[in-house]
Amino acid sequence: MAEIRMCESFELFNLLNQCSCVSRLAEINYLCLIDAREPQDYKMSHIITAKNAKMDSESTFLLPEAVEVDSMQHVVVYDSNTSVLHGQDRAVECAQELAKASLCPVHIVRGSFQRFSALYPFLSTEKIIYTIMELENLKTYPVEITAGQLYMGDEKLCMDSSIPKDLKVCAVISISDNNTLESIKGNQTITNIPVADSVVSDLYSSLERICSLIGSHINMASRVLIVSRHGRSRCSAVTIAFVMHHLKYTLEEAWKYVLKCNPNVRPNTGFLQQLSDWELHTMGTKVTDISGPHFY
Repeated sequence: MAEIRMCESFELFNLLNQCSCVSRLAEINYLCLIDAREPQDYKMSHIITAKNAKMDSESTFLLPEAVEVDSMQHVVVYDSNTSVLHGQDRAVECAQELAKASLCPVHIVRGSFQRFSALYPFLSTEKIIYTIMELENLKTYPVEITAGQLYMGDEKLCMDSSIPKDLKVCAVISISDNNTLESIKGNQTITNIPVADSVVSDLYSSLERICSLIGSHINMASRVLIVSRHGRSRCSAVTIAFVMHHLKYTLEEAWKYVLKCNPNVRPNTGFLQQLSDWELHTMGTKVTDISGPHFY
């Protein structure tokens, strides 16, 4: 039987917004998202792509039809407002049935639909059935690094003005060798840090300024979006540096934290070495061995 754990709303948000060329929600074995509320509540509004859990005549939750739970990478359940693992909440009872078949941990969203829909109303829907093409073309958002504070993504995400608006982003920090975003009209302040995605580029000398800038926005309750052209190398290096600075994480801890938010990110080897130097600066010593295979 798989373990049952709680997860935060922003963790589900990040799962819903993973993307390679298209949304990962189009992958049949990627995410099993189950709404354990009453059918009438589900039909009124639910989290995008969620399936409503059905019960048998003895009020026992059934495994979802046409879904191979044991092959799923992620299994997530929510009800109306469950926040603990103990008790007879619908999400807990449903998770217990899913855990019998799942090979990975089953997660229950803390605060469930009530909290998630309040934080991300734009990810609630009445739509029940999707074609593969519709799933591939779902709008994706930047991943959320620290809840309600910091986001990370690629430049294209800023081209759609509704995305920063939905996330209430007030400041965009662009790590780029051009000023692509300068012409974009919006209510966000845009700061461009001119750094090319090259192993010989100097990012280190800008990290103090960037971390201070992000921190000042967050202290004023302003949300920040960090972007680079592809959202893979430069913005992830800056995000890792900020997590090290803000949360006092080692390089390895910050690396794993950001990788959990978006498994596709990879700072280039030059930036990795500069992050190692940044660890020395922030912690007074180099704790992390960057020669390990998980850094490449």
